Amino acid sequence: MLRSLAIQITIFFVIFQLLTWFKQSSMLETEQSLKEYSFNLPTVTGEVISLSPQKKTVIYFFAPWCSICHASIDNLQATYQKNEEINVIAVALDFVDVSEIEDFVVKHQLTFPIAIGNEKVKQAYKVHGYPSYYVINEENTVISKSIGYSTEIGLYLRSL
Repeated sequence: MLRSLAIQITIFFVIFQLLTWFKQSSMLETEQSLKEYSFNLPTVTGEVISLSPQKKTVIYFFAPWCSICHASIDNLQATYQKNEEINVIAVALDFVDVSEIEDFVVKHQLTFPIAIGNEKVKQAYKVHGYPSYYVINEENTVISKSIGYSTEIGLYLRSL
């Protein structure tokens, strides 16, 4: 009985890892320079923000209707609050109205910049699922990437 359970857990873990690898394989490559992707996007507060930061940054792509985004965004907020050396920019995609994004921000009490994305940004960053994360270094190069739910410690470790 215990052996059967261990085998089932192992099979589940292997399948999960393969699916994660497959999903991430369609994302931008690590070590890829993003210098050609110098997008300036409006934020929900009316400012304009660059997706070419001068500091290590987690760029978090989300959709306001995404349940996994709702579950993981609080981990991103905690990472942002606890680590001054890490910048965070969230980019909203696949929304109908900006009010959806504003409701998302209010519900989760987000304090980092929330950019209003578009199809051009989605295609450039190869966002095929939500949430998608890229960690960008000071040279504007991808140093880490992920898709799906991430814990606070997972986000922090990816940003090292």
